[in-house]
Amino acid sequence: MEVVLAARGLTKTCQASSGVVSILRGIDLQVGQGEFVALVGPSGCGKSTLLNILGLAERATSGEVLVGGTEIQGASEATLRTVRRQKLGYVFQQFNLLSTLTVIENVMVPLILNQTPIAQATELAAHTLRKVGLDRLSGAMPYSLSGGEMQRVAIARAVVHKPLVILADEPTGSLDSVAGEGVLKLLSEQRESGVAILMATHSDAALRRCSRVVRMRDGALEG
Repeated sequence: MEVVLAARGLTKTCQASSGVVSILRGIDLQVGQGEFVALVGPSGCGKSTLLNILGLAERATSGEVLVGGTEIQGASEATLRTVRRQKLGYVFQQFNLLSTLTVIENVMVPLILNQTPIAQATELAAHTLRKVGLDRLSGAMPYSLSGGEMQRVAIARAVVHKPLVILADEPTGSLDSVAGEGVLKLLSEQRESGVAILMATHSDAALRRCSRVVRMRDGALEG
């Protein structure tokens, strides 16, 4: 199995009034193509920080991150932008849709950032919305959607540019059980197409969908 996401010896510290605080402590993690990995642990254990670093939203204090073979630590901002836009997809608990854009325009955002021609981006976004069952809502504004619909739009946006890896931070945390199951089904379908998924979750239903569970406590992986 090809490794598409890796962390090697990741640490993250911050300065507090009481001194230096360790948030991540020597994280070693690999995620292979087509894996659906759950990241679990108590609140405050470092899950979101780890996802932020793997998603290139923040830098580690030390260690290495590799995405699709590209080493991230020390990489230029131009390289980071390219990796974010081409190799990674993101799904968040609070959806993070742009309120001034329609559903289809939200899904088009990663394609436009990758300089895909407008006509092609529109076609790809429409196709992806059909796959998640929301083509009828392509012209709707986010405020008019249910939570489950917004999360399906977020998944369409995360996968429209065919990333290597999807990072999901509690994607079902604000949904009811029916909507949550629908979101997990969509993520599982991405796994079947070869996309790797790393998902922070507290949901037992989500764990049943995953191929592997990684547990965190106090900034370190257990086991």
